[in-house]
Amino acid sequence: MSAISDSTTMLRRNFRHTLRNPVTMINAILVPIFMMFLMVYVFGDAFSVGVSYADYATPGLIMTTICYGISPTAIAVNSDMTTGFINRLRVMHVSRAAVLNAHVVTTMLRSLVAIALIVGVALLMGFRPSASPLQWLGVLGIVALAVTAIGWLTVAFGLAAKTPESAGIAAVPLMLLPFLSSAFVPADKMGVGARQFAEYQPFTSIIETLRGLLTGTPSASATITAVAWCVGLGLVGYLWARRSFTKRA
Repeated sequence: MSAISDSTTMLRRNFRHTLRNPVTMINAILVPIFMMFLMVYVFGDAFSVGVSYADYATPGLIMTTICYGISPTAIAVNSDMTTGFINRLRVMHVSRAAVLNAHVVTTMLRSLVAIALIVGVALLMGFRPSASPLQWLGVLGIVALAVTAIGWLTVAFGLAAKTPESAGIAAVPLMLLPFLSSAFVPADKMGVGARQFAEYQPFTSIIETLRGLLTGTPSASATITAVAWCVGLGLVGYLWARRSFTKRA
């Protein structure tokens, strides 16, 4: 119970930090919204995807929103390690692992708020999902799994980096990965090399699962692959983060 209580305390601390620095939240929302306007109104007619481009692009933008919200987490984790915050906890009866748990939960909450706003904007731009209530629950479940997996990887990046600045840069590959997936254009329309990478990288299966659920045509194979990727990436991130944290703390 003490670990849960300590995690709750750390979560309140992270929430206050977010309120004091709302720019991180605004950036995580404004960039995907700008990309939505760009892709739907500027480039949308150039792509033949078989459905409304707003319907096609929204799942990819959900994934993009998740990835654009992780850099503050990496920076915050590294700051906790390099500014002496963890050292102060050593003389207190506090679960130091609660710090990591709170950062992942904060990432989850921040991502859910941003995604809700992105979906709202998508609806104004013509997004018309046909998912049933059960399929919407599936969307929420896949989003939660993806954020948890990416959150632990981001925490691991933050712990591995030497400075807060390098921690932010370390998260950039995850931020760019949606652009090399089926987020904005079908993988089979890409050139050789890019197509194979897009087909087999983890974000494509997650995006395709969200796309299938939102359009009311879920794919069991894509869903199984997406869940497997999320569990695998989350486990790698968690073990890496705990090892780095134990070594540095």
